[in-house]
Amino acid sequence: MDLGISDELLGTFAPILVYWIYSGIYVVLGSFAENYRLHSKQDEDEKNLVSKAAVVKGVLIQQALQAVVATLLFAVAGSDSQNPGSQNASLLVSLRQFVTAMLVMDTWQYFLHRYMHQNKFLYKHIHSQHHRLIVPYSFGALYNHPVEGLLNDTVGGALSFLISGMSARASIFFFSFATIKTVDDHCGLWLPGNLFQMFFQNNCAYHDVHHQLYGNKYNFSQPFFVMWDRILGTYMPYRLEKREGGGFESRPCKDYKDE
Repeated sequence: MDLGISDELLGTFAPILVYWIYSGIYVVLGSFAENYRLHSKQDEDEKNLVSKAAVVKGVLIQQALQAVVATLLFAVAGSDSQNPGSQNASLLVSLRQFVTAMLVMDTWQYFLHRYMHQNKFLYKHIHSQHHRLIVPYSFGALYNHPVEGLLNDTVGGALSFLISGMSARASIFFFSFATIKTVDDHCGLWLPGNLFQMFFQNNCAYHDVHHQLYGNKYNFSQPFFVMWDRILGTYMPYRLEKREGGGFESRPCKDYKDE
């Protein structure tokens, strides 16, 4: 049944809806899954330097900017109805576009993310806002300074869309998938059977290392692969250990000292 909703409109707002639904699932799971947490609920409440109300407000601001940019991007790229061939891409072409978009997004976000750690001004005034979440949780995945949200996530997404050549219809699935992956990376729960944690090295434990003081200069890669960390020497191997009182804790496999 045709509801009269364009692919461009879905491409703009579906990832936002997916973000709150998927993160909400983790909020529910986290309320009774203490034995699968990477940090205790007490640590989540006490160690973080920002209230959850402020996090929700920050995410909504970023998503509003994201929606504006997406609307402009689709207007510039043209609708699928104007490019009917884009709706009928073969499975192989679609797969190539998805992989290309993933690589573009990873490359953009790795280098920008790393630079925001290396540049003291940018870290202090922009990127440190995200690191107020010492104990990450699902709906804090997109909690960033608006400038970082625009440059890192929104511009990175736009480049992925344009360079891959995907259609607005394909972008619905790609950006929804990228959103789910980003939320999963911040969920703070190591759950049995989680496919992201089984098939991606870049998962919630990997990213949790980066949010800790000892891992602040490592594990910059996001959201899909760890290739740039491995190639450029910023990969920190870790192990998961059972935490006293229940749950897990990520620990570096060897000593790392800040330079």
